[in-house]
Amino acid sequence: MAEPLRLIPAAADAARELPHNIEAEAALLGALMIDNRLVGDVQMLLRPDHFFEDIHGRVFTAILNMADKNMVANPVTLRPMFDADEAMKELGGAGYLAKLTGSGAALIGAKDFARQIYDLALLRELVCVGRDMVQGALDTSEAIDPKGQIEAAEMSLYKVAESGGETGGTKTFKQATQLAMEMAEKAQNSGGALSGITTGLESLNARTGGLHKSDLVILAGRPGMGKTALATNIAFNTARRWVREEEEGVEDKKRAGARVAFFSLEMSADQLATRILSEQAGISSENLRMGKITTSEFRNLARAASDLQSLPLFIDDTPALTIAALRTRARRLKRQHKIGFIVVDYLQLLQGSGNGRDGNRVQEISEISRGLKTLAKELDLPVVALSQLSRAVEQREDKKPQLSDLRESGSIEQDADIVLFVYREEYYVAAQEPRDPDDPKMEEWRAHMERVFGLAEVVIAKQRHGATGKVKLRFEANITRFSDLAEEGYYADNH
Repeated sequence: MAEPLRLIPAAADAARELPHNIEAEAALLGALMIDNRLVGDVQMLLRPDHFFEDIHGRVFTAILNMADKNMVANPVTLRPMFDADEAMKELGGAGYLAKLTGSGAALIGAKDFARQIYDLALLRELVCVGRDMVQGALDTSEAIDPKGQIEAAEMSLYKVAESGGETGGTKTFKQATQLAMEMAEKAQNSGGALSGITTGLESLNARTGGLHKSDLVILAGRPGMGKTALATNIAFNTARRWVREEEEGVEDKKRAGARVAFFSLEMSADQLATRILSEQAGISSENLRMGKITTSEFRNLARAASDLQSLPLFIDDTPALTIAALRTRARRLKRQHKIGFIVVDYLQLLQGSGNGRDGNRVQEISEISRGLKTLAKELDLPVVALSQLSRAVEQREDKKPQLSDLRESGSIEQDADIVLFVYREEYYVAAQEPRDPDDPKMEEWRAHMERVFGLAEVVIAKQRHGATGKVKLRFEANITRFSDLAEEGYYADNH
């Protein structure tokens, strides 16, 4: 009869408190050493730190390293790695490896053992999170911050739910290189322009490569420029692309579409839905709101509404959200609906964690922009945050926005990976129309208006991944739709 497995002292002390199954760990390692082909079945689920017994985690790492080199991993080949291991000596020396392979029956249940080891690791993480919550709530020696503790607890629970208790974001250069190669392959397969999530605008994709994971994108402009319209267009295009790729069976890592969460602090959910329906049905949103539509237009509207019912676009129109509350809701949406893209409309309507009585709005905006960048990294998805520009734009003869026009701009510019400005010259030219139809300048004004009518520019003022410059687009104001301008191109800054 096989000798029962013995725990090293440190593990034995903890065993009385934390969920574990040493026998399952031993059986799995034995099965992996008997049949190395099983490594491929479990390495996507398990990490070394999922093992309760530390020495088991190190044996698992050694097996993975051998398999990665296409070398046989068994007690004989692994022995030199553990001859001097003190923890292994306490378990009887390297002969312990041979003892692990004593039962071939484990081969049948290897996947089940792996799943149980993973689940028990999650339970241990939950225990640790619970202990930290209790200790933090009982400790009143420092400033009491219940909301901060709730935010920290939510973040800890999210990490457990998403990654099985991953405690760090460290990656080897090999892992980082694999991610870079996957991104390059995705760009190549899409025709060389798209390595991230699509904006639905080919000319914009061509200059940014799409929207990249962990990026904070600031989309800014003065009122009337079409910030919300452009953000809504992009959100819709991304969600629609996800539906199409889902139907075509495209692999997740090769997709250019995503499920979208739209946090609308300014407009209600039905107002946003009206905009999208207007765009898709080709009906003026104003006529739609006032009921001035024909029977055929109503049929188009009903058809568009039916097509869009399955769109993975989730709208949260809660007003006056704090950055902490937004992050909590975003984590929940990621966990429940697997969202891959977030839009926030707009940044200045968010609130910081303070009570606002100190009146330091610049500091509050800094907290909000940092919070959005942290959220993008934590959830590993792009966040597009809309932002207002200061009135300084209106006081200049040249109305094109600059980075310095961002309200409370320092932290926003610093935290953003990409800053986009929406600019429509038509808006300003229309405001200069002479009041007198017989004014000599009327013809000049009409000619100018004709040149700029229906045109928009997206100015790329900052981009960590590439050049700055501008992209010209078509804008249909009556249905609030941006689209590519075939005859125009992209102009990059050369300085």
